[in-house]
Amino acid sequence: MLGEYSISGRGASTIAADIERAVGAGALRPGTVLPPLRELARDLDVNPNTVAAAYRLLRDRGVIETAGRRGSRVRARPAVAPRKAIRIDVPPGTRDLSTGNPDLALLPPLADALAEAAAHHAIAPGLYGGTVIDADLAELARAALDADRVPAGPIGLTSGSLDAIERVLAAHLRPGDAVAVEDPGWGSVLDLVPAMGLRAVPVAVDDEGPVTAEVARALAAGVRALLVTDRGQNPTGAALSAARAAELRALLATHPHVLVIDDDHLHGLVDLPLHCLSGATDHWALVRSTAKAYGPDLRLAVFTGDEVTVARVRGRHRLGVGWVSHLLQRAVVHLWQHHAVDPERTARSYAVRREALLGALDERGVAAHGRCGLNAWVPVADETGAVAGLLQHGWAVAPGARFRVNSPPGVRITVSPLGLADIDPLADTVAAVLRSTGASRFG
Repeated sequence: MLGEYSISGRGASTIAADIERAVGAGALRPGTVLPPLRELARDLDVNPNTVAAAYRLLRDRGVIETAGRRGSRVRARPAVAPRKAIRIDVPPGTRDLSTGNPDLALLPPLADALAEAAAHHAIAPGLYGGTVIDADLAELARAALDADRVPAGPIGLTSGSLDAIERVLAAHLRPGDAVAVEDPGWGSVLDLVPAMGLRAVPVAVDDEGPVTAEVARALAAGVRALLVTDRGQNPTGAALSAARAAELRALLATHPHVLVIDDDHLHGLVDLPLHCLSGATDHWALVRSTAKAYGPDLRLAVFTGDEVTVARVRGRHRLGVGWVSHLLQRAVVHLWQHHAVDPERTARSYAVRREALLGALDERGVAAHGRCGLNAWVPVADETGAVAGLLQHGWAVAPGARFRVNSPPGVRITVSPLGLADIDPLADTVAAVLRSTGASRFG
């Protein structure tokens, strides 16, 4: 059951901490069955209620799962072993297409924006008890949301989109609640949900977003929330179409209690219109991050939602970090006011590379996806063979295991580092590797 590892501790917190450390260190592997309550209580000479409390702590932290009479076991993807740990070592000289980072050449310089923020700070420094959201930032954000026909709602700020998603989920859900998540989908979200003690219900995705029948199945199963990426889905490049959004909105209207979170992942650098699900239910939020268009280190996300949701998130935020740095807020205001990023030009730059790669792969009989955004998703039969084979030929790609729950295998290729001269050599290598390893899913 546990192999050579021996659990220790006297109180619930120390027992839980010992198990969590063992999972993080790899001494207790995913799927390992933990001892029954009474057995471990006898071995540790503690009350069974103490072990029950320890297991409950671990379940709420996303480390273990309990399956009735089958007992408790380490989760297949415990929160202490995030998906980013599924990585490959990139040798020197290898072209790294695995990171998901934007093209540095398309990010705006920040010197003037930060200088303006510092000058504004000298006149009106951010202090305790001051305003939480810069008035100019709120006005610009709301105008952009209005232009995209996002329902009216107050504005909130967090330190990135994942921070916003976590806070919105925490505002409405409790450990044990079920959440519908895209599969394949953003690995950080797939880690976050169980880490919060929530139960992920995977929903299949095609080029137009979450599949309606899959969402209907999840709703019938009693999910309390639905997370959807509106544009530039990571890793598949899916974008919610008008037709799919209409189907999902009609479906959600019959489940008004479900929390809906729209992640407008590539706002600011995508050339497809926004079709969101916000407002289809009583509680909702739409999140926009500055990371992809202005740089991952500019840790700011704008969100809007219904009055109750935004008020809960704002209130809890004030009790913690308090606010997002006003220096960052003023820097973003400067970047927005001075149109530091041309969304159409930037989106086109990524689209040219992405579409060239998809076309070249198609010519070689390799099926791939990437409706918009920074990535292409290539279905394969054997991820390990595909990743290892490409690495041997000088190309590093991300294994699909980072992004999957139940969906078929694949690899993610980030197009940001590519030039047009790279397209044919890369496509030749992908096709050759998939044929030689038997890892292809052609057609």
